[in-house]
Amino acid sequence: MGCDRRLPTGSDKVKKAIRWMSEELLNSPQKKRDIVIREAEIRFDLSPAECEFLTKNFGESAPC
Repeated sequence: MGCDRRLPTGSDKVKKAIRWMSEELLNSPQKKRDIVIREAEIRFDLSPAECEFLTKNFGESAPC
């Protein structure tokens, strides 16, 4: 089974979260990616589906 790269419906918050995560990881490379994802989920008030999308596609154990 491959990665689901399609953004969830109403994905503006997800796009902002991905942008923020990228900046955060560049500015703080010592931070674990999964911690940054959790912070983004809270900061951008993401839905469960949006959280799952970030974890699947950007988490430490992402298969892609």
